[in-house]
Amino acid sequence: MQEATLDQAKELGLLESEFEEIKKIMGRTPNFTEMSIYSVMWSEHCSYKNSITWLKTLPKTGKHMLVEAGEENAGLVDIGDGLACCFKIESHNHPSALEPYQGAATGVGGINRDIFTMGARPIAQLNSLRFGNIENDRTKWLVKGVTKGIGDYGNAFGVPVVGGEVFFDDSYNQNPLVNAFSAGIMNVGDMISATASGEGNPVFIVGSATGKDGIHGAAFASKDMTEDSMDDLPAVQVGDPFQEKLLLEATLELAKTDAVVGMQDMGAAGITCSTCEMSAAGKVGMKIDLDKVPTRQQGMKDWEILLSESQERMLVVVEKGKEKKVEAIFEKWDLNCAEIGYVTTDGMVEFSYKGKIVAHVNADSLVLGGGAPIYEREYKEPAYYQEFKKFSINDVEKPKDLVEVANFLIKHPNIASKRWIYEQYDSMVGAGSMSTNKPTDAGIVNVKGTNKALAMTVDCNSRYVNADPEVGCAIAVAEAARNITCSGGEPSAITNCLNFGNPYNPESYWQFVGSVKGMTKACQKFETPVTGGNVSFYNQSIIDGVEVPVFPTPTIGMLGVINDKNNIMSLDFKQKGDLIFQIGKSVNDIASSEYLFSYHKISKSPAPYFNLDEEYHTQQTIKGLIKNKLVNSAHDCADGGLFIALTEMSMPNGLGFDIVSDSEIREDAFLFGEAQGRVVVTVTNEAEEEFLDFMVASGTEFTLLGHVTQGRMDVDEKHFGFSKDLKVVFDNALGDKIMEN
Repeated sequence: MQEATLDQAKELGLLESEFEEIKKIMGRTPNFTEMSIYSVMWSEHCSYKNSITWLKTLPKTGKHMLVEAGEENAGLVDIGDGLACCFKIESHNHPSALEPYQGAATGVGGINRDIFTMGARPIAQLNSLRFGNIENDRTKWLVKGVTKGIGDYGNAFGVPVVGGEVFFDDSYNQNPLVNAFSAGIMNVGDMISATASGEGNPVFIVGSATGKDGIHGAAFASKDMTEDSMDDLPAVQVGDPFQEKLLLEATLELAKTDAVVGMQDMGAAGITCSTCEMSAAGKVGMKIDLDKVPTRQQGMKDWEILLSESQERMLVVVEKGKEKKVEAIFEKWDLNCAEIGYVTTDGMVEFSYKGKIVAHVNADSLVLGGGAPIYEREYKEPAYYQEFKKFSINDVEKPKDLVEVANFLIKHPNIASKRWIYEQYDSMVGAGSMSTNKPTDAGIVNVKGTNKALAMTVDCNSRYVNADPEVGCAIAVAEAARNITCSGGEPSAITNCLNFGNPYNPESYWQFVGSVKGMTKACQKFETPVTGGNVSFYNQSIIDGVEVPVFPTPTIGMLGVINDKNNIMSLDFKQKGDLIFQIGKSVNDIASSEYLFSYHKISKSPAPYFNLDEEYHTQQTIKGLIKNKLVNSAHDCADGGLFIALTEMSMPNGLGFDIVSDSEIREDAFLFGEAQGRVVVTVTNEAEEEFLDFMVASGTEFTLLGHVTQGRMDVDEKHFGFSKDLKVVFDNALGDKIMEN
């Protein structure tokens, strides 16, 4: 076959030095198919070549960990009672920017395949979404397409969406972020490994036929978004949730047999990635005949079959002699099941097509930890970082009308209810899995046959991270833990989706490094090791020749365990007359708040007040209050500050609040500042004395704010409205904006 050229290598995203290294590894110049294999396997999306140095510094061990990060398709933690939870978060950003419906849908499909490939049945999904200015028509188009893609695929597949987050900022105008999280349950010890072994064992491709969609998708995800990116539309995959449902059931049935040696989802780089990674993991090789791969189109080229990222496909290594068991299962579920090759022992993966060998590559040279390149990129602190630190609250004029500010925030797209979006998701599909319909800070899923429930959340305030990556990412971990703690759970472990700009830009890379450092500190404090995740660089647009990166967005997906379902805590006020307390201290701080950024139009300020030790101590106190039945609601203070937290607690039951502010703190900071480490709780009059004794003994700072009312919302005897009236505005503001012509 004809030798590949340097120009072709560069066109596929390889550096000249990488092309030379490939020639050295192979002892010759690769042909085009072989170079295409290296281009996708050495892309950032598959190899983590620009991030692995820092990812290795993250804490990966813990008392619940069953699989360490990077070992398998997803993380696996012990949740007790002989059960394990498999969970992971991944991005589908670039595809969603071009074709939002299929981009988001296939992101959902891919993350669920990661879960059931390991032998776990998916039980819950969450998502973290970032869009540009909601006033822009393109943003509205993206929101509608992404939302419908997630809803249509998830609803048809039959796994409930139990939580998520949505954030709008101009930095995401051209490059939205679509991060999908999935969790599944399995018995401890039943995991299927993504490892090939056993000379002569047959290799099967199962599921959908292979088409031309998604070709070079991994390489596409590892480059900038430009005005010409629509030319890459074939790199966007097309999903079929009904086919995925069949594949799920067939895979889980297969997992119960003794026929499976190893199995891997075909995600990024398709057949190439699954054959090479499974071979490298088992220190073996494979011989694959591409003529035997079921295809959708006639006349597909060898490299098209190899690099296609067509959805709903798996690679399965089967124990020799047990092929009929496998074929019978997939015939039952009316799915393709084709034997396409066998395992060898020489460490080489050989692909043939039409009777000729089209590629002969060393599996280990293609993967992380083998021959794939590892870089330590330059990073430097951007000038804006010190500029942001010059901010002083004293330079901000106090608002004349706090009621006006409150109404402004309630209607803001980043604060208002995301009901228009989440109502398109089925949160009750497989209704037996849901443990409660009460509003909680984290998504809650019942673990059938036990007294346990799982709490899960996805969190990241990217404005905080942009202001100070190390502090902002530590806040993301702490907020995730706070949401699980307020729901009655014990934080267990995290998965992450690290969305950043160009790693070759020293200032963007500085944001990445700072975020990893902040995540490390917070995860060590909360004893929540990192089970794995996803790095997504190149989230930026080239506009008029200038790189415009998105806000750095290290999304944290956290899993927690509620050992006793009786301890599930909701956030809603329960009855008039209950006392309202703030746990954690008030701070004279409005830095990086939605109030400062959107109302005052001040974008330059540091991350909000955050003290990791105080945060940890407060959360331990909350756990004790819930366990001892001393509070009947708990809700963290987050975006929008204390006033928004109180409003969200009021709305579910049409109740309200009458509180007094702290005279030592500016009233706007008291109500709308986003200083971290605070939780609002309510206490019945009967439990007040025991509550006070517990709090004094805990040493945690706390404040009596006031009491729950019948529906009127008052601060310092100033009337802010009625919760039922504000709920209408809160529920409809975002949907009205999205549907505006």
